[in-house]
Amino acid sequence: MANLEVKTMAEFAAEGKEPEILYWVGCAGSYDARAQKISKAFVKLLNKAGVSFAVLGNEESCCGDPARRAGNEFVFQMLALQNIELLNGYNIKKIVTACPHGYNTLKNEYSELGGNFEVVHHTQFIEELIAAGRLDISNFSESIKVTYHDSCYLGRINGEYKAPRNILNSVHIGITEMDRSAENGFCCGAGGAQMFKEEEKGEKRVNEERAKEAIDTGAKIIAANCPFCITMLEDGLKAYEKEDEIKVLDIAEILIRNETIEDK
Repeated sequence: MANLEVKTMAEFAAEGKEPEILYWVGCAGSYDARAQKISKAFVKLLNKAGVSFAVLGNEESCCGDPARRAGNEFVFQMLALQNIELLNGYNIKKIVTACPHGYNTLKNEYSELGGNFEVVHHTQFIEELIAAGRLDISNFSESIKVTYHDSCYLGRINGEYKAPRNILNSVHIGITEMDRSAENGFCCGAGGAQMFKEEEKGEKRVNEERAKEAIDTGAKIIAANCPFCITMLEDGLKAYEKEDEIKVLDIAEILIRNETIEDK
């Protein structure tokens, strides 16, 4: 994250300090070029809001979600136990992540192995910052038609539908919902480790079906909250040659599109 103000947990520990939150960047946010843009957007918002945060940097490893979804329980537990030991060593209390897959794993599955942390999705944390007046969005102005895609791991699995919509509503962006949305939402096709394999013979391309539903709303932006969803939806748009006409953006990216968000 060159040119961004980011400190590691090791740096905080060396100073004898603890950050307000640990930002768990995740594998996609660390290594995927598209998802790195989400990481940078979220860091910019944290800095604007004056949040004291740290990342693990080179000490962060995979949370283990893909291994468990693919059926490799041994690798999942190995990764989880290593991560729990590291997080406990730093006395981590609150973790924020922009990946719903990591969010679900850290929040709901690490406790099975002794890892008990408060885990918050980045849209939930952004909503908190806006509500507390720490992130000033009063000068935000963007007039464009937006539809919103609920990721399965934040929505159907963890029941969070309001935070992303509340953020968009707070900056007066009206949402044109797809026919299948919120509790009746439709998967992007990447869940359950499907991100890392091709469809079985005869299967429809789920991401193309979902992209078509978004296209049918007439929206120019598909708002999302998950790096996997964003990749799948961007690929789905290409099937209809709409990738130049419609953009898929994370909630954090939408907020920083407007440069009038004032620094605190």
